[in-house]
Formats: sequence, structure tokens, C-alpha cells
Amino acid sequence: MSKIAPPTTIAFIGVGMMGAPMAGRLAQAGFKLRVFDATPDTLAGFITKNGGAACSSSADAATGAEVLITMLPHGGIVREAMLGEPNGAAGALRSGAIVIDMSTSSPIDTQTLGPALAARGIALLDAPISGGVKRAVEGKLAIMAGGDPALIERCRPLFEAMGNSLHLIGKSGSGHAMKLLNNFMSAAGLVAMCEALLVGRKFGLDPNLMVDVMNAGTAKNNATEVKGKQFVVSETYAAGFFATLMAKDLRLGAELAEHLKLDVPMMRSERDFWADAAKALPPKADHTAVYRYLEQLQERE
Repeated sequence: MSKIAPPTTIAFIGVGMMGAPMAGRLAQAGFKLRVFDATPDTLAGFITKNGGAACSSSADAATGAEVLITMLPHGGIVREAMLGEPNGAAGALRSGAIVIDMSTSSPIDTQTLGPALAARGIALLDAPISGGVKRAVEGKLAIMAGGDPALIERCRPLFEAMGNSLHLIGKSGSGHAMKLLNNFMSAAGLVAMCEALLVGRKFGLDPNLMVDVMNAGTAKNNATEVKGKQFVVSETYAAGFFATLMAKDLRLGAELAEHLKLDVPMMRSERDFWADAAKALPPKADHTAVYRYLEQLQERE
């Protein structure tokens, strides 16, 4: 089978904070885009900046596309975009088309969506990403792909337009499982850093110096390297990922562990902590604002 290379027509559903730079990289690479987003202003802004065809529904975007990519808040919305009536994309995709869910979805849901699409002659890959908005803009995302290895390889030019690291994880749903576990560790590292900064500041330590020491020693992690000074110490709290989405990812990760009948105390603890933080913070608060939530906890004492 031929590679999915420019100028292949790609349908892209969801051009929000992460989807927009990802779809933008595809446009820059020469792919023809048919784009839909449920928020009209978001869709219009993307088209103005990147070009492509603005579409009125998922089905409209899917018309004539060889590949359809979803970048949506969760798997329930992905399923509705694919199979919902009357505008589900599956009804407009030709047999042999490929759907790539790059959202952070439940791997359990992915394993039920796959057969539903296969019954229509449509293949499903799950290929969530890691790296944040900055790396999405740069085209340097890490992509975790689950599903048929031959189809993943066929889509490699498309993936390479958006990322610089493609990992073939395994069976259908494995990419989504890996993403949830990645975000669990990322969330735990961020909370650990924020709690350390809170204690250190109370004791009188310089938070900038604290982050420098963390990055020079064994405490170094993604949070200390790219979120500590940049978004927490600076109090800008604008890394580009909502706290509500992190809470959702922790919930899905814990659900996966429960589905597998595993006892994971820290994962449960992180799930509950982030659920409380997301409720306490403003609806569109960045996940780095979890530091503000920790401050709020002290004010209650």
C-alpha cells in the first residue's frame, strides 16, 4: 500500500489548543485539509491562519478524505463524531479509509470503537501525543501509536509532519493506555514539584534556586525542566493544558487499572487529588495552576 503522503486529503476534527498547531503542521507539509470544530470562531481562526476547507460537520469534513484525525477532549466525543446521527463521519468515509484518534481517550472505549468502524470497512488507529503546545507548534511531539503496524507505517509521513518521535506501542488501544500512564506520571511529578516549592518558600528558600537544584540533581523531571520556572514560579500558569483535562486523564487511568483488577494506591490518590483541584480552580485553569490549589488548601487551615 502507498504511503499517506502530501497532497493526500486529511479530515481533521478538533482544532483547539493542541489540535490547531498539529493540523497546522500538516498544512505546512502539503496535506490538503478538511477541518471541523464545534466552536465556529475556533474553526474560522484556524482557516484564516492555515488555510484548508472549513466544514460544517464531522461528516462534511470526512467527505473525500483518505484519513480522518480526531483531536477531541475524550473518547465519548470521538465516538459521537464518528457514529452519531445524522452527522457522524463514518457514514461519509469511503471503505478503506483510516481514522486516527489522537485524543486522550479510554483504551477500553477504543477497543469497542474499532470493531464498529471495521464493520463499515474503516480502520482505526489510536495515536495520542505528548509534548504540549510548544512542541506541537515545533512539530516535535512524541506519538504513541496503537493498532495495525502496517497501517501505522503507511501513515508515517503524516505522523512525521507533527512529531519527531513515533512509537509503535502494540494492539488497538495500547497507544491510549500508554498516554494515560504517561500523564499519570507527569501529573504526579508536577504535584511533587509544587508541594516542594510550597514547603521551600515557607521555609525561606528561593524558588528559582530550588528549581535549578532540582534540575541539577535526582529530582529532575518534565515539571522541573519545562514548567517550574516557566509557569509556576513565574505565576503565569499558561502551559496550554487544562486542569480539567488532567483530572479526566487521571480518572481514565484509574479506570483502566480497575478494569485490569489492579490495586494502585498512588494512581487512586492522584485521581482524587486532581478531581478536587479541577473543581476548586476556575473552569479553564491551566494544569500548572495546581500550585494555586495547594495554596488554597493552606488558606483553609
